Amino acid sequence: MRKTLSTVVCIAAFGMCGAASAQDTDPDTTRARSGPSISFNAGVSSDYVFRGVSQTKGDPAVFIGVDATQGRFYAGASATTVDFVGDKDTDAEIDLYAGVRPEFRGFNLDLGVVSYLYVGQPGGADYNYVELKAAASRAVGPATLGAAVYWSPDFFGSTEDQATYAEVNGAVSPADRWTVSAALGRQWLSSDLDYTTWNLGVGYTLTPHLALDVRYYDTDQHDFGSPYGARAVASLKAIF
Repeated sequence: MRKTLSTVVCIAAFGMCGAASAQDTDPDTTRARSGPSISFNAGVSSDYVFRGVSQTKGDPAVFIGVDATQGRFYAGASATTVDFVGDKDTDAEIDLYAGVRPEFRGFNLDLGVVSYLYVGQPGGADYNYVELKAAASRAVGPATLGAAVYWSPDFFGSTEDQATYAEVNGAVSPADRWTVSAALGRQWLSSDLDYTTWNLGVGYTLTPHLALDVRYYDTDQHDFGSPYGARAVASLKAIF
């Protein structure tokens, strides 16, 4: 994990240097050029759950990330500790992502690509994969409703196993600093290892830079193993 965090810190430093150079003074206009907005995040969770499935065998995880936005375009990187069942070597997941967030007739769209990389994976494991993402959300009264679809031509740990994940989600803020959110998703694989997952949680903003989330996860395929079982997860995340 130390190597993983160092990698993300280097990415963050590169992003900061890029932001600084983008703010250089234009010699022709003597006005500062508009550069990307950079933000960082770090936190800890009692379990790392991805689409309803524990990635740490129910144990705590730590994570760190950096995001850059320029107008409607964005890019970022994050690292999270992992501990897969039957795998003593893989210890971290690194996600690299980029995309564009346009608006269309009241809908906020998100079209992007995500690359998942795994540190220390065993030889021949074939964990690394790439997904294409298409998502949309819209405010409806006090709530925000959304939907997303992800598609990969060669999914995690498979040999050219195509995968599609679709999700509907919603969030509402019943009071200042409080947010209630939920999601229902379905994972399809060409190998027929399909399952449905759902989650429901409450978030609370402790400070402008610190937030707490408590969430319940479950799937309809407990027979796939303990990582697919029901669980409650608490996460504390700092953004700066």
